[in-house]
Amino acid sequence: MVVCLVWALGVSLPAANRARRAGDDAAFAATHRQAVRLNVLVLLCGVAVVVLAVPDDAIPPLAAALAARQAVQADHVVLHVSGSLSHDVLHILAPSGAALGSLHPLQTLVEPERAPEHLRGAWAAVEGMPRAVEIAERLARDVGLRPFRLRPGAKPLYHSGAVFASNYFVVVEAVAERLLREAGLADGEAWEALAPLVAGTLDNLRRQGPLAALTGPVARGDVDTLTSHLAALSGSEAELYRRLGEAALELARRRGMDETVAVRVARALATDPPPARSPEA
Repeated sequence: MVVCLVWALGVSLPAANRARRAGDDAAFAATHRQAVRLNVLVLLCGVAVVVLAVPDDAIPPLAAALAARQAVQADHVVLHVSGSLSHDVLHILAPSGAALGSLHPLQTLVEPERAPEHLRGAWAAVEGMPRAVEIAERLARDVGLRPFRLRPGAKPLYHSGAVFASNYFVVVEAVAERLLREAGLADGEAWEALAPLVAGTLDNLRRQGPLAALTGPVARGDVDTLTSHLAALSGSEAELYRRLGEAALELARRRGMDETVAVRVARALATDPPPARSPEA
């Protein structure tokens, strides 16, 4: 299977499967310039799988450029790596007869040189036409990913979950860091103080999952602490605390919190108690 793809995935492929890839910054830049100039017929000659690893907004124009030059043929598989877009964004290539799909590693990649180690063992969402899904799963396994299939139309929901787990987790830690600085810790100390707490929380999450790992004043029904926290926080931080408190209360009720305690917690958060869910929900 000869693959044309960009560096973050390409450096992870076994040597036998990376006959065509951009293996360093210079090669990536050259490949990008070729695509921009539409010199793609030669680039894709003999390639079985084309991976469009570009920003979401660049996928439609790149697909249109490939379609305009008839660079994609029926024997091609074309994948993109967007987390939020489905294979439908490649619809302009459908007349070619190529199999269209998407492959999204459920992992954050900040340092390109560490991409291979971060990808190994991570999960990856795949969806699209049957042949594209099959190839996407093979490609995912080749780089050490664990592929799973999404139901049709579920890409935005899936990607929202990823944003909560990764991006918004970082935002919450930034808020916590700022609050510790306001409480008197030096700039360099605030995150250093929080890091062991975050590591312990992640360890609990890995071993037990969110339902069992929840601790804190909401889980304990500690209304006085909740009230003092909200009094100390500013408007935007207080609002964020309330909204996250609602979600924490839902978890606590799923775990069996007494309804009388749940009502007191809801009143402290100035919100209605959410409907209870079973632990399996």
